[in-house]
Amino acid sequence: MSEHVHVSIEEIDEEAKDLGAPSLSAAIEALLLLTDEPMPAIELAQITKEPLPEVEGTLKALSAEYTQAMRGFDLREVAGGWRYYTRSECSPLIERWVVDGQQAKLTQAALETLSVIAYRQPVTRGRVSAVRGVNVDGVIKTLLTRGLIQEAGTENESGAIFYKTTSFFLERLGISSLEDLPPLAEHIPDLADLDAVLESVASGD
Repeated sequence: MSEHVHVSIEEIDEEAKDLGAPSLSAAIEALLLLTDEPMPAIELAQITKEPLPEVEGTLKALSAEYTQAMRGFDLREVAGGWRYYTRSECSPLIERWVVDGQQAKLTQAALETLSVIAYRQPVTRGRVSAVRGVNVDGVIKTLLTRGLIQEAGTENESGAIFYKTTSFFLERLGISSLEDLPPLAEHIPDLADLDAVLESVASGD
């Protein structure tokens, strides 16, 4: 009996090694957490090198598991792909957080990222990261939530999403167009001088 269990554990370990994750469920969760767009099951199958029916079954099982446990997030199939969403039952909490967040100042990282987008738009997340030298995924999501930036199409070759500032951004700065921005573009990526310019966005004054 113990020998049989030992063999089974070895087989599981070898399978996890080939997959690059503890299990197919873990692999799918990790991949979906990285994407901003719905990921098709066929793409997940190609990346994990697992059969499509098994991947589809795992996706549905995960979705059902999250719903049964009433987790704060939901896994849905939308627009031909799968993506995580905040569970609808948590909407009042999210709305309160968004409203409260409008009163909070932006962090230094958010100010710098917003500055790069303002002066280099339309610009992709990757290019903003290259200018700032750090990952900006979380900051981009914050700026989107605050309504200061928005998606502006995709790059033809890579499919990367372009971002640009919104009319709300102009409203918060008290200007009518991007042409009214101070001539500071030459200072990027040295963004220290932009703090005072964008402080009104941070404070809501």
